[in-house]
Amino acid sequence: QVQLVESGGGLVQAGGSLRLSCAASGRTLSSYAMAWFRQAPGKGRSFVADISWTGGSTTYTNSVKGRFTISRDNAKNTVYLQMNNLRPEDTAVYYCNTSPATQAYWGQGTQVTVSS
Repeated sequence: QVQLVESGGGLVQAGGSLRLSCAASGRTLSSYAMAWFRQAPGKGRSFVADISWTGGSTTYTNSVKGRFTISRDNAKNTVYLQMNNLRPEDTAVYYCNTSPATQAYWGQGTQVTVSS
């Protein structure tokens, strides 16, 4: 049984930074592409960024390009999302999953709130 646990969220002012972590347990995910998703209040879950299993290829949604960086440490079975220059519209619950997502792997997410 795979469990993904997101952490690192919090309340930050606009322009600030946060680093999210996603730790996997139950099996190694080092051979899977991984992704971050987010769900803003009143909206559906949307794609933020993904990274290939080697870490050599990344993709970002347009609104976070140049501000967010996805990375991974396969030895630690962990994926990260460095978020800089945060904006109020980045406020959401952030989730990690495989890419494409595996329904059974959704965790509780971590709340990110950006104040203006």
